[in-house]
Amino acid sequence: MAKGKKVIVLFIMFIMPVIFIQAQTPPDNSSFMSGSEMPQWVRDLRRYEIVAFGSFPFTMLFSTMAMDLTRWQKHNGMDWSDRRYAPWPIKSAGAIAMEGDEQKKTIYIAIGASLTIAVADFIIVQIRRSINRRRAEILPAGTTIINRIPWGEGPPEEQNTEEEPPVMEFAPLPP
Repeated sequence: MAKGKKVIVLFIMFIMPVIFIQAQTPPDNSSFMSGSEMPQWVRDLRRYEIVAFGSFPFTMLFSTMAMDLTRWQKHNGMDWSDRRYAPWPIKSAGAIAMEGDEQKKTIYIAIGASLTIAVADFIIVQIRRSINRRRAEILPAGTTIINRIPWGEGPPEEQNTEEEPPVMEFAPLPP
């Protein structure tokens, strides 16, 4: 009898809520900004944020390794016999952990490096954008700037998908 109660409870928990889901009207998309309607500075800020947060794990890894190497050099002079201050790959079981100030320095260095990478990316994007803008301004009026046709939008003769793909032929191997 207890097994039957468990089955009923599981049925009620997992199956019943699905049955009673009410239909919802689609949201009004006019209130949300699409990608093309968003101001450029918002898209640039979002890219800056993504690059900064995305590079943080890597900068944290490298700054921790650099801090371990400086600690090892400072305390032992890179003596291989004493591995208490050795960096991560060769650290022994009884290694001395970083102090609070060293951990804070490591985090601050990682944050600074992430922000520096994001600023460098922002500058590179701005330079590329200004170069492309100057190239477009130099062109005579009425010149088509986009010269690539997206897949499926070109004339039908260009989209002949019934052709067989080219076959790669290999030379026979020498005996």
